[in-house]
Amino acid sequence: MIYENNKPVRMDITDALKSLYPTKKWRYNEDTGVVWISTDTPQPSQAELDTEVQRLQTEWESQEYQRQRKAEYPTVEELVVALYDTDDKADIETKRAAVKAKYPKP
Repeated sequence: MIYENNKPVRMDITDALKSLYPTKKWRYNEDTGVVWISTDTPQPSQAELDTEVQRLQTEWESQEYQRQRKAEYPTVEELVVALYDTDDKADIETKRAAVKAKYPKP
């Protein structure tokens, strides 16, 4: 994952390797690229890795609304209080509805 201002913004080859081969051994260096250590599986091609990076990036971008909603949804503490207070429960429902309207599903 590539970060800018401490926020994840873009998938990279290491994400693709972790996704495609979660149990295989490899190293990555920007200068030398992928060093494949596992001997029981052939090293993936650059095209395979590029395709997986794009798939992961598309998935990441399609979930942006979920990350935005999560940041603004009521906290667990607010939800627990709302279980016992009718007014708080109504406020929570209003807040969640506002967040969903602000960040609709694509």
